[in-house]
Amino acid sequence: MATRGGEYQKDIHDRDYESPFLETRLGAAGLVSAAGRESETLSGRWSFAADWYDTCRRASWFAERARDSRGSLLPADWDWDAWEDMDVPSSWNLQRPELHYFEGSGVYTRTFRYARGREFERAFLRFEAVQYRCTVFLNGTCLGSHDGGSTPFCSEATAALREDNRLVVVAEARRKPERVPPENTDWFNYGGLYRDVLLMRTPSAFIRDWFIRLSPGSLDELRLDLEVWGAPGAAEGSARLRIPELGVDAIAPVSGGGCSLAVPANPELWSPERPRLYEVELSYGEDAVRDRIGFRDVRVEGEEILLNGKPIFLKGVCLHEDHVTLGKTTDEATIRAAIAHLKELHGNYLRLAHYPHDLRFARIADEEGVLLWEELPVYWAVDFANPRTYADAENQLAELVLRDRNRASVAIWSIGNENADSDERLAFMRGLARKARELDGSRPVSAACLVDNERLVISDRLAEELDIVGLNEYFGWYDPDFSKLPRLLENSAPGKPVVICEFGAGARSGTRGGALGLWTEEYQAELYARHLAAFDACPYIRGISPWILYDFRSPRRLNAFQAGFNRKGLIDADRSTRKLAFRVLAEYYAKRG
Repeated sequence: MATRGGEYQKDIHDRDYESPFLETRLGAAGLVSAAGRESETLSGRWSFAADWYDTCRRASWFAERARDSRGSLLPADWDWDAWEDMDVPSSWNLQRPELHYFEGSGVYTRTFRYARGREFERAFLRFEAVQYRCTVFLNGTCLGSHDGGSTPFCSEATAALREDNRLVVVAEARRKPERVPPENTDWFNYGGLYRDVLLMRTPSAFIRDWFIRLSPGSLDELRLDLEVWGAPGAAEGSARLRIPELGVDAIAPVSGGGCSLAVPANPELWSPERPRLYEVELSYGEDAVRDRIGFRDVRVEGEEILLNGKPIFLKGVCLHEDHVTLGKTTDEATIRAAIAHLKELHGNYLRLAHYPHDLRFARIADEEGVLLWEELPVYWAVDFANPRTYADAENQLAELVLRDRNRASVAIWSIGNENADSDERLAFMRGLARKARELDGSRPVSAACLVDNERLVISDRLAEELDIVGLNEYFGWYDPDFSKLPRLLENSAPGKPVVICEFGAGARSGTRGGALGLWTEEYQAELYARHLAAFDACPYIRGISPWILYDFRSPRRLNAFQAGFNRKGLIDADRSTRKLAFRVLAEYYAKRG
C-alpha cells in the first residue's frame, strides 16, 4: 500500500486519535441560557454520512485538506456535496432503513453565512441534544466535544466565525459501560442530532445564566441569582429586574461576575388548577432576556408533599420520549397530545423517564399546569467506581438543572433508577443529590429505590439522601405473587413520602382472553385495579406513576407479544388506541379528586 509519509501512516494506525478532540470538554460550565435570547436556527437539511470507521476524526476530514504542500490534488475520501441530506433535528435510525440499528459515528455538515450585528459581538453554537458524544468543528477548528445524549451544551464560536462558514458535527452513539446510561438499557438507542441547533448572539458582556424563584420559606419574596460573562473588568455594573404585572422594578449591583437579589412581591402562585405565568424581564448593559415564569413552593414535610403549603397527591404516569415515526425527536403537537392524554386520565403529573426530555416539554407543562419529575439516566448497572462516569453524570445533572430550574412545572429532580445498593453506588448517588441541592435548593430530590425481597421492606441506604423515596414494583408481573405488595407496604416505615414511580403489566393492544391470561388487556386492567386498591390503604404513598403511557421500542423485548416493543403502555405505540387499563386508571384518578 502506498503511503504519503508519516502523516498517512498516523491516520490509519493511531489508536488514540480521539484524544485531541477531548481536550476541550463542552459542558455545564459553558452553557449559555437561551431563554428570551436572540438566536438563529441552524436546523434544516444537512449533508450526512454514516461514518462506520470514524474516519472523519481519524483522518481530519473537517480540515478539508484537498491538496498537498506542493498544491497537488489529493484523493479525498469525503465529498460533502455528494452526500445525501438528513433532517436536523431527527433520529437517524428512522430516516433510512440501513441506519435502523446504527450506533456508530455519523457526520453532519452544512454551510451558513454570518454577518456581525454589533461591534464586539460574541456568538455561541447551542445544541439542545446530540446522542451521545458530539465533536464540533467550525471552519476546520475543533470547538470541543460533549458527552451525554439528552442535555444541551454550547460552544463559543466567535473566533472561528467567518462570513461564509462550514460546520461539521460528528455524533457518536455507541453504548458503552462507562457511559450514562451504560450499554444495557430498556429503551431504543436513537442516534444523531435529534434536537435543535442554534446560533446565539450576545454583547461582549452578557447574562450567562439566571435563576428566579420564591425565596426559601417565603410566599411574598422573590430571589434572583445572576451570572454574567465579559472581558476582564467588564463583568461589573448593575442588572435590572422587571416584572410589570407584579410592580417589580429593581436594580442589583453586579460584582465579580454575578449578583443575588431579593425583592418583595406577591405573585399569584402557580398550580395545576391555575398555572399562572408572569413576564419576567432582565437586563444587564446591552444584554436583555425575558421569559414567562411561574412561582410556586414545592417541599416535603414528614410524609407529605406540599404544593404552596397544601398536601398534594401526584396523579401521574411515566412517559418515554419515543415515537413510532419521530423516534426520540419530538415537536409541540406531540408534547401537547401527551399532556392531553394525561388530562383525560384526570392526572396532574408526569414522570419523564429515564433521561431529560426536550426543553419544550417543561415550557408547555408550565402553560398547561402539569407537574414533572425530571430524571437523570443513572440507570441499572452504571460504572459507579469510575470517576469519569461520575463526572459525566454530574455534568448531565448540571445541564438539566440549569436548563429547567426556572420552570414552575418541574417539581422533582430524580438522580437515577433501579441501581443495586453498594458503597460505590451510595457515594456516587450521594454526590449527585448534593449537587442537585447546590444548584437548586427549591425542589425535592428523589430516585427509584430498592426493596429487600426477603424481609419485604423498602430498604435502600440511598433513601437517607433523598427527600422523596421512589419505588418501582412489579408484583403480579415479574414477581407473580401479588400478595407481597400489601405486606411490603405494611412492613415499611420510610418516614418520608413515597411515590410509586413504576408498576404495571404488559398487554398487546387488542389481545383479549380473560383476566388470568398474561399479555391480555384484561390481565393488565385487573392488575391495575388490585394495585390501586393496595395503594389507597397506605398513608405514606403520595403519588403514583404507572409504567407507562405509551408502548415504546425496546430491542430486548422479543417475544411474540412484544416484537421489539415494551408493551406496558396504557395506549398502543400508535399513541391513539387505548387499552382497558386506561379507563381503570382514569376512573381512579377522577375519584381521588
